Amino acid sequence: MDALSKTYKMYLILQLLVIISAFNSLEHGPITVYAKPYTSAVASVNKHTDGAKPLYSVQMLTTYINTMEYLPGNFLIDIDAPIIWHDCIVQENMYHGSCPPNTLCTSPVSCEESECSEVRTFYSYKNPSCAPEIDGYSSSRGGSCTCGVNVLNPVTGSCDQPLLNYDEFTLQTSDGRNVFSNGNYGTFPKAACAPSSSVASFPSNVSGVMAFSSSLYAFPASSYPPLKRTFALCFPSKTSAPGVLFLGAGPYYLLPQSNVDVRSYLSYTPLLTRPDSFDTHPDSFGYFIRVDSILIKKRSINVPANATTKLSTMDPYTTLRTDIYNSVVRRFSMVTKRLRPAKAVAPFGLCFSTSTNGLRVPDIDFNLPDGKKWTVSTANSIKQITSEVACLAFVDGGATSEPAIVIGTFQFEDNFLVFDLVNSTFGFSSSLLRKKTSCSNFNFTLTYNA
Repeated sequence: MDALSKTYKMYLILQLLVIISAFNSLEHGPITVYAKPYTSAVASVNKHTDGAKPLYSVQMLTTYINTMEYLPGNFLIDIDAPIIWHDCIVQENMYHGSCPPNTLCTSPVSCEESECSEVRTFYSYKNPSCAPEIDGYSSSRGGSCTCGVNVLNPVTGSCDQPLLNYDEFTLQTSDGRNVFSNGNYGTFPKAACAPSSSVASFPSNVSGVMAFSSSLYAFPASSYPPLKRTFALCFPSKTSAPGVLFLGAGPYYLLPQSNVDVRSYLSYTPLLTRPDSFDTHPDSFGYFIRVDSILIKKRSINVPANATTKLSTMDPYTTLRTDIYNSVVRRFSMVTKRLRPAKAVAPFGLCFSTSTNGLRVPDIDFNLPDGKKWTVSTANSIKQITSEVACLAFVDGGATSEPAIVIGTFQFEDNFLVFDLVNSTFGFSSSLLRKKTSCSNFNFTLTYNA
């Protein structure tokens, strides 16, 4: 655009007011000069089990117009979603006091702006169930036309049409070891505002979807120097202690090994985005890797060369196409013959009788290109259903399921995962428990960076 729109000018003025307010409330005097630069931005990750399936959210700061202060919000982590959307309203000509109480207000993107047509063309959810995208009007006086875009609700699978907006999300800065109390990392992505009813199916206190895909409208694309377009996920295995998300290429540290960079634990494999052979969801901006075979106690199970493997933060367990699943279950049954079988508990097909949580089974290895290996140990392969029943946490996806393999969140827990979008690589640690640490061992204690 040759000139900034009126809406965007108002948005910039709003950000200036927020910055001025923040400076006025600093406890440590004027602007601080960092003694050492930050290397990442950091946020806590929480596990939710109050819905039909486990979900994971990241906590970020959002700006409330009337109070001019940062307040936390929780957003589902979706590495497939092309755009951020959450519970808020769009409002033009904002001023102090114009936003309704306890409501997050943002500036709308006009239907006449280039971003509107770009998002609708390339990043909007394409599905016959979606209503045609329409232009609306902001509720404030003199409101201009707004830009409705279609998004997928990852919980219900339904189509929603929030309004594109200028947004702001803020994280705290870190050196990978400590969180700085006097440094924030503000990002200003285009997102979308949905009514509260759109997030009614979400876990308690979760108000939106934070997109971490390869899309230009996802959160990683809003990063800027000194941080690179790289993020790390470390999902907790319990609801009682948070995991951690890093924006930036590292270093990363977890207690009690406070001097060991977690990157030293990682192996890397190429990230494959939108494979040409994968046309079931051609608008996907998610992440794919190549799995050559699956190894269980020295016996290799072949994965067809044309099979696609997808990483998912919305699927709770790894799903395998029937031909691959049957081979895995057959082999796993053979190497666990000493265990007493139990009646299968849906959605699982192979379960064991156990009176304790101490069940130990052979590792399952995903063999990747160049001899790399992602090891799934007992903590990530066996799901304890009751005190007496545990199941192999892999699911039959059906004879024609595509992708052939979807690696789900149970296999992510207490694994450190790095998505390097600059170099298109995926880093993985395998279970951190074998390193005597976990995803809940990041030190969130605030440190003043003087």
